[in-house]
Amino acid sequence: MSDLPPLKVYYDGACPICRRDRARYERWAGEAGDQVAWCDVNAHQETLREKGVDPQSALLSLHVEEEGGRIREGIDAYILLMRRVPRLKPLAWLIGLPGLKEALRWYYDRWVRRRLAREGRMPE
Repeated sequence: MSDLPPLKVYYDGACPICRRDRARYERWAGEAGDQVAWCDVNAHQETLREKGVDPQSALLSLHVEEEGGRIREGIDAYILLMRRVPRLKPLAWLIGLPGLKEALRWYYDRWVRRRLAREGRMPE
């Protein structure tokens, strides 16, 4: 059993890439993955609202809830998840570097908006 505190990950379950990334994470995380609950933002909109997160903004960026209720989003959410997987820890450190973190955030935001627009699901 892992000693890591549990996390809830709010992700876009309608996105094939997101689902593939989730499956990859679960494989690589091993036992640490047992402490991660995956919640499709499309099915947990009311829960997100109760936590002060706009469900449409949750479509635009990964959100992770820590055990104490703190919610991290975007690159910070990815870093939190990646630090739990030994093979991803160096990448978590790298993407957290100033400058690179902002550039990745810009690229990620742009990619997600394009994907959602292409699918006809872009939040207003």
